[in-house]
Amino acid sequence: MEETQNLTIRLAVAVVKKARIVAAKRGTSISALVASKIEEIAGDDDAYETAKRRAVRLLDRGFHLGGSAATRGALHER
Repeated sequence: MEETQNLTIRLAVAVVKKARIVAAKRGTSISALVASKIEEIAGDDDAYETAKRRAVRLLDRGFHLGGSAATRGALHER
């Protein structure tokens, strides 16, 4: 099992009340709800960074758009 660490947060009373209701409906705890959401956000951030690195690699490599490369002379004849 992965090692865990406690975290203390401050929330408005109304938010805590709503969170208790949501947690009860889902058969879980507020702590589990918060942990799940933070893990989701962290995972989304990792996925974004991975996609960003992949896109930059593709852009660095460039794309073949068809056709042939023009020579300098041909460009100056236009």
